Amino acid sequence: MKSILEIRTDFPILSRTIHNKPLIYFDNGATSQTPTQVIEAIVHYYSYQNANIHRGVHTLSQEATDAYEEARKKLQRHFNARKSSEILFTAGTTHGINLVANGYSALMQERDEVIISASEHHSNIVPWQLACQRSGATLKVIPMNEKGILDLEVYNQLLNKRTKIVCVQHVSNALGNIHPIEEIIEKAHRVGAVVLVDGAQAAPHLQPDMQTLDVDFYAVSAHKMYGPTGIGALYGKEELLLQLPPYQGGGEMIKEVHFEESTYADLPYKFEAGTPNICGGIAFGTTIDYIQQLGMEAIATHEHKLLEYAIAKLQNIEGITLYGNDDLSKRTAVISFNLQNIHPYDVGVILDQFGIAVRTGHHCAQPIMDFYCIPGTVRASFAVYNTFEEIDTFVEAVKKAQKMLS
Repeated sequence: MKSILEIRTDFPILSRTIHNKPLIYFDNGATSQTPTQVIEAIVHYYSYQNANIHRGVHTLSQEATDAYEEARKKLQRHFNARKSSEILFTAGTTHGINLVANGYSALMQERDEVIISASEHHSNIVPWQLACQRSGATLKVIPMNEKGILDLEVYNQLLNKRTKIVCVQHVSNALGNIHPIEEIIEKAHRVGAVVLVDGAQAAPHLQPDMQTLDVDFYAVSAHKMYGPTGIGALYGKEELLLQLPPYQGGGEMIKEVHFEESTYADLPYKFEAGTPNICGGIAFGTTIDYIQQLGMEAIATHEHKLLEYAIAKLQNIEGITLYGNDDLSKRTAVISFNLQNIHPYDVGVILDQFGIAVRTGHHCAQPIMDFYCIPGTVRASFAVYNTFEEIDTFVEAVKKAQKMLS
């Protein structure tokens, strides 16, 4: 892998100053920054290839189509899907989950059950609430303990022949915990249930293998992975995607249209109605190239060292509460914390004055905050371009914020 200083030069935004301080960007769990290579891919598309895809016989259309479909193949190889047609381009993880939930709302009926976990992002809660309301199915929840670890004994009790689908995060966006999805998937399959995994927070830090996991659906977002916003991907096993009804109707997703009835296109186009985010898809492919050039193992190793270093430093602050699994081997580079008797929002405002970007609030995981009986946390989330020196500055700024707000 390149040195961290070399990597940082790939990200132009890191040269910015905020309030006359060098930008320290620790909000990667919300969205990561974008390297020059991806930015250039976006500029190149709109400068030289801008055309609609799949429909034109002219050269620009064919070039754009080839680039878009090559990006799909890059995602197939990166996530080890059996076929490129099992990779659907979406607007992001939320879109992918809603696509599956909408399909299952038509496939489920009363007495069917859906299982989610207490750790989920709202995007993996609300779509299933809606699906259950439409179908009459029942929503069940795997509880968690004070460290955010899922209670798999209760999960075993929840599973039964009525379980239709289990929907869980791979990694908690609020706490950074890596959930044991291999075990969750295997146990669900024993009772004939399928599993959807929200991979938004895992894909930037791990390299989930669809065949090794034997997962049924897996959703990701490019903007968590150094790519652009508004584009993501949903992996689905071919046999299951064929069972799902279309999520949206329109152009591209049809084979024939008559006023009496229409027939649908083959995978993956059955689920890709209308003109897609062509530029985003192509740039997502470039993002995969960039990640693979750095190496996922090298990325994960650096981020884990940052996590260990930051935890060790923060633990020395009197009055701090750290949330999440104490076993850092089961965490990604996310730290959620609070300072005693200080609202997390106020901490975030002070840190911003030092040029440090963190996330505060419930992180679209309000049930977790309700469990802890807190309004939210301060969340620092690291990426491959972050440094130990930035953590030193961050820790000192937290101490100053504590002193100012006490």
